[in-house]
Amino acid sequence: MLIKRFYHDGLAQASYLIGCQTTGEALVIDANRDAEQYLAVAASEGVRITQVTETHIHADFLSGSRELADRTGARLLLSAEGGKDWQYGFGAASGATLLHDGDTFMLGRVRFDVMHTPGHTPEHLVFVVTDTPASSHPVGAFTGDFLFVGDVGRPDLLERAAHIEGTMRDAASQLFDSLHRFTSRFPDYLQVWPGHGSGSACGKSLGAVPQSTLGYERLANWALQVRDRETFIEAVLEGQPDPPPYFARMKRLNRAGPDVLGKLPSPARLAAETLPGLVASGATILDLRRAETAAERFIEGTLNLPFNKSFVGWAGWLVDAERDLFLLTGSDDGRDVAAAAAELSMIGIDRVPGWFGADAFVSWASSGRSFGVVEQVDASRVAKSLQDDGVVVLDVRAQDEWDAGHLPGARHAPLGRLRETLDELPADTRIVMQCQGGGRSAIAASLARLAGHHDVSNLRGGLDAWRASQLPVETSLDAVAS
Repeated sequence: MLIKRFYHDGLAQASYLIGCQTTGEALVIDANRDAEQYLAVAASEGVRITQVTETHIHADFLSGSRELADRTGARLLLSAEGGKDWQYGFGAASGATLLHDGDTFMLGRVRFDVMHTPGHTPEHLVFVVTDTPASSHPVGAFTGDFLFVGDVGRPDLLERAAHIEGTMRDAASQLFDSLHRFTSRFPDYLQVWPGHGSGSACGKSLGAVPQSTLGYERLANWALQVRDRETFIEAVLEGQPDPPPYFARMKRLNRAGPDVLGKLPSPARLAAETLPGLVASGATILDLRRAETAAERFIEGTLNLPFNKSFVGWAGWLVDAERDLFLLTGSDDGRDVAAAAAELSMIGIDRVPGWFGADAFVSWASSGRSFGVVEQVDASRVAKSLQDDGVVVLDVRAQDEWDAGHLPGARHAPLGRLRETLDELPADTRIVMQCQGGGRSAIAASLARLAGHHDVSNLRGGLDAWRASQLPVETSLDAVAS
């Protein structure tokens, strides 16, 4: 048996290719939209992709299962569990084989036993694998978003992301039962291959280790230590991160069936002189340059979203997938543009018709237009500004970071929801953006400028620099006590 793991850093998402080396057949589980990566590895390993499946209807990325099956002619296998509201809308048209709890299917001489594990989603499946030439005992399980290293899949997304009211407590109870059923059935040596790692919003405390064993998870995973149902329900629902708004769209598209791309997008380079017209029209233009570079000289009307590991996640929060999106870069080779467009396609942002290179900045300046600047201010200056009633410090970090410590007098405004706070503030408000190290607050400052707030600066170095200056920090408990 052959196993290859594929990991998308920006989504903290894992997919797997399993091959039977005897027959040369291969199966892909939880594919994302980059079909080429699976085809390339299959070719290098001398196997052909004959089956494609997924553990559940994903919320955090656009599934590539339909794409890969279409490209290869592979048999598509999809969950038939979860009730009528959670059936795949494209299953019949795609000729999919429907899977139920207790089903078994073969990949050459490798056996897959299907186990229904509702909780994270109603239709969720786990695939337990037995390499029959080696042993009659299972070697491991592909657990999707059911069981992670150090955590379990969150049961609140249907309510908090898809807005199906009154579902999360029932889902948490189902998850408790699924965990008990799974852990009581299999031995400690069973390998656990999860669908996500640290950084995913599909849980609250996922480990960075790529795989584990059921025995180790029994010892180390908090969720497997809780024996009481009500205690588990309260614990699993507490402290879950705010789900990005694009999750609801991913659920709808993945259930209905994502469009088949055929290949990853390749935006066209646009003439530099057309950029001013797009800016004037209010088009969405992402400046991919480093935050430090963009802060010193940026084009008003663009949003600085640096192309780094966090790019696709913040794009999911801040970009409207129903509008055309243009990319702006400081280089001319277009390599970052192609990579950025591919990242955007992972979450279904496919309307990227074109991009601008470094000559756009030259053209902008030669036409007499000026550039914007975001001032970077030191901690000591912000401390003095906090004594001025006219200054608002916006802390754009997540809730758990805010609770652990924040600037006295700051206002909490998580980056993903920042527009709501900006709408409440007068346009002439003096704003200082602040995060942990200065990265997210740079995006926030750019977003504020785009929303019409022009007196905006960024706390250089964020809370880390504030602490290093030995300035006071307040926790949420301090605020309650006062």
